[in-house]
Amino acid sequence: MQVTETLNEGLKRGYTITVTAAELNAKVDEKLAEAQPEIEMKGFRKGKVPMPLLKRQFGKRLLGEAMQDAVDGAMEQHFADSGDRPALRPEVKMTNEDWKEGDDVVVALNYEALPEVPLPEFGEIALERLVVKADDAAVDEALANLAKSAQSFEDKDGAAEDGDQVTLDFVGKIDGEPFDGGAAEDFPLVLGSGQFIPGFEEQLAGVKAGEEKAVTVSFPEEYGAEHLAGKEAVFDCTIKAVKAPAEATIDDELATQFGAESLDALKTQIRERLEAEYGQAARAVLKRALLDQLDERVSFDLPPSLVEAEAKQIAHQLWHDENKDTDPNDHSHGEIEPTEEHVKLAERRVKLGLLLAEVGSKAEVQVSDQEMTQAVIQQARQYPGQERAFFEFVQKNPDMQQQLRAPIFEDKVVDHIIGQIAVTEKEVDKDGLQKAVEALDEED
Repeated sequence: MQVTETLNEGLKRGYTITVTAAELNAKVDEKLAEAQPEIEMKGFRKGKVPMPLLKRQFGKRLLGEAMQDAVDGAMEQHFADSGDRPALRPEVKMTNEDWKEGDDVVVALNYEALPEVPLPEFGEIALERLVVKADDAAVDEALANLAKSAQSFEDKDGAAEDGDQVTLDFVGKIDGEPFDGGAAEDFPLVLGSGQFIPGFEEQLAGVKAGEEKAVTVSFPEEYGAEHLAGKEAVFDCTIKAVKAPAEATIDDELATQFGAESLDALKTQIRERLEAEYGQAARAVLKRALLDQLDERVSFDLPPSLVEAEAKQIAHQLWHDENKDTDPNDHSHGEIEPTEEHVKLAERRVKLGLLLAEVGSKAEVQVSDQEMTQAVIQQARQYPGQERAFFEFVQKNPDMQQQLRAPIFEDKVVDHIIGQIAVTEKEVDKDGLQKAVEALDEED
């Protein structure tokens, strides 16, 4: 077997692998010898079939396997000897397409090698971690929002207004005929909530308990039910009750509705939750600052294929962000040409991805089974009722496993680096943190 270099430019590599006919023949003999003890054939005892007969019977069938094994073995040996790591799946192509049994096999191997990634001196990096304390005003604001979510209503004598709750029976009809799903009894509807189709709630303004009201509306053209889309309907409504929103009392009783023993305990929980949220936002700011520093301090050749693939992915994603009514997996719009800005962002992502991978490898950072399970559980919650199917999908799909593993690995590597750099704390208020977070969005 012979491996000859044909290309060595930057990170691009090319080789010709030649497997001789004699080597292929030996490989076939090796496979036959392995299988011989288990083969039975008429006229011979198990394991005693002569090799020449086995070769006539099975040789051609095993030749393809022998060719694949020989080429795979040559590639593995090449990567072991050279130390190269391909950026993407190598391109392997048989060059003597008119090959026939008895000929040597000549294969062209082409790939882009991953570069040597230099690591910066982490001790030279200094960053600030923003620290925000949840003040009483923030706690009171969150408490007021909780109270609003626990809104109650009280009977009123007057007419219904925006924000009031109207309890009603209704029957919807199209061309005088009731339609499926168009009726309900004792339905509580808060006027102004937008719960019903446009125009319905507005026509109930001014009704009183005991009244009847015919509400005429048109279903939107894009309505989900095709048999209703674009059609005019009349809803015969009977008003059972009109209730005004009651002002929520922030007290111990309210606290028990949210599982707290007292109002003070609820405030403590809110404060802890707010500071945890501030902490997550502050970490995102710190992580961006770290990645910016790493981007500035490290330079090395990037595999063009990785940059090109990443730029295309960015262009595709941004196009769908601007066209939210399209399926992200739909590529029928054709390939979107990346801009210079897309390529620039792709270069940063590829560089930082390779750098973090190198740091994680040298530090032996691992994603545990428990961390992976937690990630799968969290993702599965997005598919209510289909959690088991999602688990099975992940188990059978290595690409999906990598998608879930990658952000966990990255965060663990970032934490590893942060543990080696100088980090000082800077106390800011909520608005200061918010501005820092908004700056991240502007840079993306």
